[in-house]
Amino acid sequence: MNIPFSKIKGLFLNLDWVLIFPLIPIICFGLVTMFSFVEKNTYFFRQIIWLVISVVVFFIFSTIDFKFLRRTTVITWLYLFSAGLLLILFSAGSVFKGAQSWLDFGLFSFQPAELAKLVLVLTLAKYFSRRHIEIQNIKHIIVSGVYAFIIFMLVLFQPDFGSAIIIFLIWFGMVLVSGISKKHLAAVFLLGITSVSFLWIFVFHDYQKARVMNFIHPLSDIRGTGYNAYQSMVAVGSGQILGKGVGYGTQSRLKFLPEYQTDFIFAAYSEEWGFVGVLILFALYILFIFRILHNAMKGATNFEVLFGVGLAIIFISHIFVHVGMNIGVLPITGLTMPFMSYGGTNLLISFIGLGILMSMRRYSTATHRDVYKNEMVGV
Repeated sequence: MNIPFSKIKGLFLNLDWVLIFPLIPIICFGLVTMFSFVEKNTYFFRQIIWLVISVVVFFIFSTIDFKFLRRTTVITWLYLFSAGLLLILFSAGSVFKGAQSWLDFGLFSFQPAELAKLVLVLTLAKYFSRRHIEIQNIKHIIVSGVYAFIIFMLVLFQPDFGSAIIIFLIWFGMVLVSGISKKHLAAVFLLGITSVSFLWIFVFHDYQKARVMNFIHPLSDIRGTGYNAYQSMVAVGSGQILGKGVGYGTQSRLKFLPEYQTDFIFAAYSEEWGFVGVLILFALYILFIFRILHNAMKGATNFEVLFGVGLAIIFISHIFVHVGMNIGVLPITGLTMPFMSYGGTNLLISFIGLGILMSMRRYSTATHRDVYKNEMVGV
């Protein structure tokens, strides 16, 4: 089947190349940082394979008309499917670094929590887009919280504390942009404090409590629970202004810094590229996030707007938590740095989210957000 050249040209013209541009150096920074100059590195070559697959999927999703995602039945089935995968983990999941978070398919593994984050954004976007007029009613905050809480608990009990934090931040961020009143915001904060207290007493494992306590006293046990955080701070600080140079990061290359391809890739990057390199990286991420929000604001309906904002919240949360734990201001949670850290599932889901955003860009309009009546009737 021959695809008309005009359609291919239209596809490429429709893409937001200003959004795609900063991803190229970010991905390259990650690949160079995880590449080993002294021995065979499976992380690097596997990431290349996942990158090719993810980019292909991105272009495919960019061509699909995702208006069907506005239907309540579609979102409901996606939510149930995502929750079902998380439930399957408790009986068939593979354990890695103490968390039963992976479905092992032999040639590759899949982490359902990454899919759950994107599905939760779609679910909340659909829910709030139908109720934006009456969002001041606190019952909608509670109902949306139930949707998030179910996913949150399924992820937390794996236990995957890092992804659980992102689930909470997605819900909290989307509640804020949905138009919640100040008094309801105070109620949300109170609920959050109460929930954290409950989780600390009845849910958190000893090693998770140790990570939080180590955050308060990071140098109290540098040979035990604080080792990773200490080595990460050393790596970041030793980069100074211009860094040690690519391939000359002693903390990562000499294995003092564990998991430098995944959990601590920002620290490894900072050691080799220094403060100037970090500023360049942050500038690229800011441009990337800004373009996501720019596309979101042009959404045809409130659903598209909220989806774009939710997608931005996912990336912002990952960046904030990952950098925070690498510089010692947040507990170690094992979260990846978007498009930099090794991780096939995270990379694939990230590009799927961007593909959906690019598809929505094709039918965006400057007309009033309420033009589609099906948002109000739930079609």
